[in-house]
Amino acid sequence: MSSSPRVWFITGASTGFGRSVTELALQRGDIVVATMRKPDILADLSAKFPSSQLLVLSLDVTRPSEISAAFREALNAFGQIDIVFNNAGYYVVAEAEGISDEKARDMFEVMFWGAANVSKEAIRCFRDINKPIGGRLLQVSSRRAWGPAPGSVHYAAAKAALECLTEGYVAELDPRWNIKITLIEPGLFRTAATNCTIEPVHPSYQDPSLPTMQYRSLYPGIERIFTGDPDKLALAMLKLVDLENPPLHLPLHRVALEGAREKAEILTKAADDYASWSDDIYVDE
Repeated sequence: MSSSPRVWFITGASTGFGRSVTELALQRGDIVVATMRKPDILADLSAKFPSSQLLVLSLDVTRPSEISAAFREALNAFGQIDIVFNNAGYYVVAEAEGISDEKARDMFEVMFWGAANVSKEAIRCFRDINKPIGGRLLQVSSRRAWGPAPGSVHYAAAKAALECLTEGYVAELDPRWNIKITLIEPGLFRTAATNCTIEPVHPSYQDPSLPTMQYRSLYPGIERIFTGDPDKLALAMLKLVDLENPPLHLPLHRVALEGAREKAEILTKAADDYASWSDDIYVDE
């Protein structure tokens, strides 16, 4: 366990996982830089905790200049950042063929490019600023990165892109920098993501028996199937950052565990069933 307060930098801190991790870290005595587009949402916490423990900043992660400015302000206030909880995101329900270009691109701007730019600043801070060198980067991904559900394909694609980028960072980083990265892959947690944007049905997908229409039929009221508690996920994050050797992947919730095992089985079966197709596929020397 850490003996001194750690400094957290949290994106998307207004609701859901971001809010839960912010509250728990503060209760444990850590320091939090809580960022979001509308800082007034955390007025209750700002009134409860001193500025020496909580700094609330306005941040739109789709604007790289705001990311750099937020990290600068956090470092000016506290001298270092120990943990970055890269969490900002949102959810759109739509057919893959029917989602508007604007909504699809905006999800990637937030959950891929925004997360990518936060990652870049985090790693620079951990390596070039922190004394001693090092830090923890917690990337909020999703079980859907392994297998998108009908109605949420572009959300899943953005998370899958973040997973690939993160694994690439892990492969490239110098171990001497002491930077530990974990992909958080939640299942069905009851967060504000259940209050998502719903796009109009594509005309070709209006048959009620089709998968996307069955998914749409769960709204409103879909929160009843979201059984994960975000406050308990926050407890897991506090436990995670105390591990000397944290995992790269951390599926959380029974459906995430099932999804991880199913994906592994699908890939293993494909490799086994079609292994012979690679027997004579090489350049003849």
